[in-house]
Amino acid sequence: MFKLSLPFLGNVAAVVPAALRVGADTRSASAPHPLIEFARLDTARALARLGVDGEGLDDAQVEARIEEFGENVVAQEKKRSFVVEIAVRFATNPINVLLTILAVVSWLGDDAMGAAIMLAMVFMAVFLSYFQESRTGKAVEKLRSMVSNTATARRKPAPAEDEEAPSAPIVAQKIEVPIERLVPGDVVHLSAGDMIPADLRLLAAKDLFVNQSALTGESMPVEKFAGIDVEAGSPLEAKNLCFMGSNVISGSATGVLVATGSRTYFGALAGSLIGRRVQTSFDKGVQRFAWLMIRFMAVMVPLVFVINGLVKGAWLDAFMFAVAVAVGLTPEMLPMIVTINLAKGAMAMAKKDVIVKRLNAIQNFGAIDVLCTDKTGTLTQDKVILERHIGVDGDEDQAVLEYAWLNSHYQTGLKNLLDVAVLGAADADTAQRLQGEYTLVDELPFDFSRRRMSVIVRDRSGRHFLIAKGAVAEMLGISTSLHHARGEAQLSADAASESREVARDLNDDGFRVIALGVREIEAKGAYSLADESGLTLMGFLAFLDPPKDSVADAIRALNDNGVAVKILTGDNDIVTRNVCRQVGFDVERFLVGPEIEAMTEEELTVAARDTQVFARLNPQQKVRVIEALHRDGHVVGFLGDGINDGPALRAADVGISVDTAVDIAKEAADIILLEKSLMVLEEGVLEGRKVFGNILKYIKMTASSNFGNMFSVIGASAFLPFLPMAPVQILLNNLLYDFSQTAVASDDVDKEYLAQPRQWDMRAITRFVLCIGPISSIFDYATFAVMWFVFKANAPEHATLFQTGWFVESLLSQTLIVHVIRTGRLPFVRSRASLALTVTGIAICLVGALLPYSPLAAKFGFVPLPGMYWLWLTLILVAYMALTQFVKTRLMRRFGML
Repeated sequence: MFKLSLPFLGNVAAVVPAALRVGADTRSASAPHPLIEFARLDTARALARLGVDGEGLDDAQVEARIEEFGENVVAQEKKRSFVVEIAVRFATNPINVLLTILAVVSWLGDDAMGAAIMLAMVFMAVFLSYFQESRTGKAVEKLRSMVSNTATARRKPAPAEDEEAPSAPIVAQKIEVPIERLVPGDVVHLSAGDMIPADLRLLAAKDLFVNQSALTGESMPVEKFAGIDVEAGSPLEAKNLCFMGSNVISGSATGVLVATGSRTYFGALAGSLIGRRVQTSFDKGVQRFAWLMIRFMAVMVPLVFVINGLVKGAWLDAFMFAVAVAVGLTPEMLPMIVTINLAKGAMAMAKKDVIVKRLNAIQNFGAIDVLCTDKTGTLTQDKVILERHIGVDGDEDQAVLEYAWLNSHYQTGLKNLLDVAVLGAADADTAQRLQGEYTLVDELPFDFSRRRMSVIVRDRSGRHFLIAKGAVAEMLGISTSLHHARGEAQLSADAASESREVARDLNDDGFRVIALGVREIEAKGAYSLADESGLTLMGFLAFLDPPKDSVADAIRALNDNGVAVKILTGDNDIVTRNVCRQVGFDVERFLVGPEIEAMTEEELTVAARDTQVFARLNPQQKVRVIEALHRDGHVVGFLGDGINDGPALRAADVGISVDTAVDIAKEAADIILLEKSLMVLEEGVLEGRKVFGNILKYIKMTASSNFGNMFSVIGASAFLPFLPMAPVQILLNNLLYDFSQTAVASDDVDKEYLAQPRQWDMRAITRFVLCIGPISSIFDYATFAVMWFVFKANAPEHATLFQTGWFVESLLSQTLIVHVIRTGRLPFVRSRASLALTVTGIAICLVGALLPYSPLAAKFGFVPLPGMYWLWLTLILVAYMALTQFVKTRLMRRFGML
């Protein structure tokens, strides 16, 4: 029989496939879903629709259907080879491509060291990202491994080769069939513990309960039956349909397969996990910044080349100088700096029970301004508890709990979640007392037509009691009296109406309600269903998936940090409203799946702005909501733990799952929480903002510094009779500065910066570069003047002194200005850099200052600087930092946080 060990099967949600052909190839947009059509057909017409008789298929029919529909396997993703994967990662990052081109040019220009450094940085960034993300390719393999082994199907055996045409009809037999060989029209047999091998229409069912929580998010088992269901609004609501990926809790059934393989809901999920991920805000931001720098280069580099060639006449030297300028404009350490920051952030988040699978997701984590999350397990505890046990008048009644405990304890069938909740509600002393006072005599098992189950117990005095619990309407139908605080009374029409009102109020509050009745019955040899009559209605049992205590504080903390929380759940709207009310989550607007289905993309974009809760969603609808939020300019995080959440996890900027989630969800996610808690999420969001803040520091500091240097280069090239800095000096300057910034990952970030989501803002970066960059040029020109007029480095024979003086000033100024640019506060007074960043900065300044006096000076074209140079340099640096602080403050007053 089809029995699987699936420790990671949790929530699978129904994805409505774009084209699920069952019988007919096409259908109009307004036509009902094919599975709904099967739910509304009687058995004979359903079988006829499939072209089968329900007795079983023969080999010829099976082969023909496999030829038409394919094998019953979910979609398979074609894996890229290692070489192709590396090539794709390299080619899709413009900075990597640019650095490689410049490395080749440098190598051709006899600068092997510079070429090697740039290539090493490219390779390290590419390979680190590859090994960090290689596990995500296993997602579809995990999904496929869930549907393996065999199922019990009814098949007609083929006649022997030498046998003449049989005189009697061939009788179908039950045989074990490999799952992949099942086809539409196959009749399969199910029993407790079986997984559903494909989407099917029930032909017969006995006491069948199916765990569909993976499809809908509801914790309760779903009752299934074989009759016509004309009321279902969607396939998942149909009582006579079962779906691949769900499993049988109790009972048995026979069903005919109506969809297999990729045409099933489950198969459509595998298909949705195939293909490239949606490009995230971080990926887009890095690319936009890279192209910004390329545009700067496209203007600056040719200009430098032409000016130097015309002024000095040495076109080869001008070309090599222009290449050095291109390298100077390129933030060649960006891939490494980003990787270092993200890796450090990943380690810091791991200490907060947040595991990062895709490094780029860390920044997205900090940038999200909308968090979409499921209800079950996030707002609630993801378990069923008996919340209330009340009498018919609505007051708590211990007798109701004790009779319910006896019923659940002594029933010998498979105990469902409600029974477990009842047994857990009684304390140990009560349970021990009841076991000592009552013994089991007989039971009347649950069946769908009665919608109740009963046990007969005997107390110490020998009296027999029939205790029944079940659906409210059915229990009222077999009760003739009711019990309340004043004693027993006849169950009149008015009393029955009042009892229904009590149950209805509980339902409206999101509880699942069952009724409990008791009857003292005379002892006899055997009991029958006829004995379930004349009961006294004792009261009601109300079950709930309770809210978490920490949810209200967590939502408030996320809101305070600029993150709006939206609920996306497959559960029904009544339960969801109740849970939101209990945790203090204000719901001004509520949308359900059918309403979303009827909306255009534009209508949904507008509706999603002000809607806090989306209920009764299938996975495609979850994706549509996320895409609508994207269109509205939001960075969206999605927290989900089921197979049904796979598409939404990939569609979001950052997919978040938990370690208790199904493997397919964990593989599709970018970030995994060791605790499914919104409070943990808040800590992760702040860490993500810190990581992004430090990455942005490097980008702004490097881009503005390089931009300013290039202005200086252009001016100097036009007026100096020699190169303002040798190409090798430009490369060394750039390398030393970048090394000083490797510790930026350890730096602290201002609290006010962490208070709001942070996203890539190319306009802000460009504005910063254009305003701060030229300031460095002002003091570069001041240095030029000092070297030219004070130290008389104004002829080609004194070029090395000029170049040395500007090299030291350029290196020290851009290394020290980091302390001003890194914070929105007053540097050194209200905000200090981390110890690591301070130490590396001081170390690089010392290296730059000592190089002209070292044995390496001649190799790089340096000469010792006069003593008075250091006094002039001190004045220039102090003035530079003061002016930059002034301009930064004015920018912040006008445009806000930089």
